[in-house]
Amino acid sequence: MAGKIPQQFIDDLLGRVDIVDVIEADIPLKKAGKDFQALCPFHGEKTPSFTVSQEKQFYHCFGCGAHGSALGFVMNYRGLNFVEAVEELANLVGLEMPSREGELINTPDYSPLYSALEAAQAFFIQQLRSHPQKQRVVDYLKARGLTGQ
Repeated sequence: MAGKIPQQFIDDLLGRVDIVDVIEADIPLKKAGKDFQALCPFHGEKTPSFTVSQEKQFYHCFGCGAHGSALGFVMNYRGLNFVEAVEELANLVGLEMPSREGELINTPDYSPLYSALEAAQAFFIQQLRSHPQKQRVVDYLKARGLTGQ
């Protein structure tokens, strides 16, 4: 898929997905009051500190601090990138991914910034080679663990 996934599609997707169903496909959850609990899949533990809120549609681990939506869980637990995770959740709820093939995406032209950075780099290299106090700076950089390379 080329281009960006529209935010409206992502919002619609998260509105249709039930985080409990998504997480329960990978780890067993137990009802605990109005929420669900499990052993955290992101770190080893003996007592459950991983909580899933069906009402708020997010998960949180009080042990390691992991938290997020169904999309974040799929990315972190299954090791998928953003687009792969969106595709997987879309397939789960029967949504068709928006097609953006052939569309031109307006991206900013960063070439002037790159030119400015290259000019700054050349200036600082020149200063390190010719400034009267260059040895003071070189000594400082060596003390910080940097080499001439």
